[in-house]
Amino acid sequence: MDLAAVQTMRVARTRADLALAPGEQFMAGATWLYSEAQPGLTGLVDLSGLGWDRVTPEADGSLTVGAMVTVADLARWGDGSGLAAAPLFRQCAESLLASFKVQSAATVGGNVARSYAAGAMIALGATLDASASVWLADGDCADVPVSAIPAGNGVSTLAPGDAIRSLSFPAHALAALTAHRRIALAEHGRSGALLAGRRDQDGSCVLVITAATLTPVVLRWPTVPTPDAVVAAALAAPGYYSDALGSADWRRSVAATLLAEVAEELA
Repeated sequence: MDLAAVQTMRVARTRADLALAPGEQFMAGATWLYSEAQPGLTGLVDLSGLGWDRVTPEADGSLTVGAMVTVADLARWGDGSGLAAAPLFRQCAESLLASFKVQSAATVGGNVARSYAAGAMIALGATLDASASVWLADGDCADVPVSAIPAGNGVSTLAPGDAIRSLSFPAHALAALTAHRRIALAEHGRSGALLAGRRDQDGSCVLVITAATLTPVVLRWPTVPTPDAVVAAALAAPGYYSDALGSADWRRSVAATLLAEVAEELA
């Protein structure tokens, strides 16, 4: 879709360049920007000049993923990483309703910042306890859990002018065994429920519900729970919603069933 009202476009190269004028908006991969009308948008601030496009393994075993790394590039990096949690990178990337062209343009940071319930990078970050490094519009900085960024379906806790610089994945989560399930009403439809989990080396377990709920539901146990315990927790979880892609009751039911499968695989 053409953005006919856009009159200016500039490339940000320093933090000072991120100060937004009235009508301006950040542009990462632009896959969402050009997918629908953008009322009131008159200027674009391109984030590609900030150097946030690298995947960096850190000395402590953690991983820093720049916000401008594409979904496709992160999946490819994971394929060759040798990490125990590497399969989840590819699985979440392929859970995004997008062609290979879109995956090659859509960015990790943009997917998190948009905060759609079916955001596949949100599922990845929430399952692996990732935190987002955010440059706040007021000049401060913050580290925010990825699971805490969505405030609703397409609603974010980020304020206008806040910019995600990178995601940080802790070493213990990258060394964990992971599992994943996804379902949609249509074969190639947007995720109606996206379930993921991990079992850490100390035996503790994290199970996550996304897409079926307005915001991520993160469930933690000291050991892998029984299927009955998982079903009970998933059925009681808040935030299931109805839209054209599935009713709240359907989302709750399939989330409970598939999350129990995730736990069984981790066990």
